[in-house]
Amino acid sequence: MLSSFDFDVIARSWPYLFKTGMVFTLELTVLSMLGGVALGTLLALGRLSSLRPLALLAAGYVNLIRAVPLVLVIFWFYFLVPYVAAWVIGAAEPVKVGTFWSALITFTLFQAAYYCEIMRGGIQAIAKGQVYAAQALGMGYWQTMRHIVLPQAFRNMLPVLLTQTIVLFQDVSLVYVLSVPDFVGAASKIAQRDGRLVEMYLFVAVVYFILCCLLSWMVRMLQRRVAIVR
Repeated sequence: MLSSFDFDVIARSWPYLFKTGMVFTLELTVLSMLGGVALGTLLALGRLSSLRPLALLAAGYVNLIRAVPLVLVIFWFYFLVPYVAAWVIGAAEPVKVGTFWSALITFTLFQAAYYCEIMRGGIQAIAKGQVYAAQALGMGYWQTMRHIVLPQAFRNMLPVLLTQTIVLFQDVSLVYVLSVPDFVGAASKIAQRDGRLVEMYLFVAVVYFILCCLLSWMVRMLQRRVAIVR
C-alpha cells in the first residue's frame, strides 16, 4: 500500500493547505470563540436572571440550538441570513453576506449556547457569600458581576472554555459543505484535482490529530496554573 502512496502530492500542496486553508480555519475559530463567549456570557446572565421571561427566553434559545445538528444550522444561516439582512435594512433583494460572514454568524450563535452553559456553571460555582459581601459593601448587581463574580468564573472555567474551543476548531471543518476553502475544503480540492483522496484526507486527519492533542496538552498545563485553591 505504501508503495502506491504519493507523498509528493502532500509536499506540493502544503503551502496552499496551511496558508489558505488552515489560516481560514484558525481565523474562523478564533472569531467565533470570541463572539460565542461574549454572547454566551450574556445568555448565562439571562438564564440566571430573576426576570422569568428573560430566563425562559435564554433557556429556550440554548435548548433549541443544542437540539439541532450543527450542519443543519449552517445551511439555515447560509440560505436565510441574506434574506433576514435584506428584511432588516429594507432591501428589495437578498444581501450578499458571503460564506465567511455566514459561517461566522452560524458558529458564533451555535457555540454561544454551549459557552452559556459553561459560564452558567462557573457563575453558580462562586460562593454566595462573596455576592452577599459585595452587596453589603454597596455594590450593585452589575458591579458585583463585573468585579467579583465574572473574573473568578472566567478563571475557573477557562480550561473548559478552551476545551470547547478545541471542539469548535474541529466543527469548523463542516463549512466544507459550503465549498469554503478551509483546511478540509482545500485538501478536498487538491484530492479531487489530483485523484489522491487517500493521501490528502489521511494527511488532514494526522494534522488535526496532532494539533488537537497539542492543544489539549496545553489546556491541561493551563488548568494546573490557573486552578483556584479552595
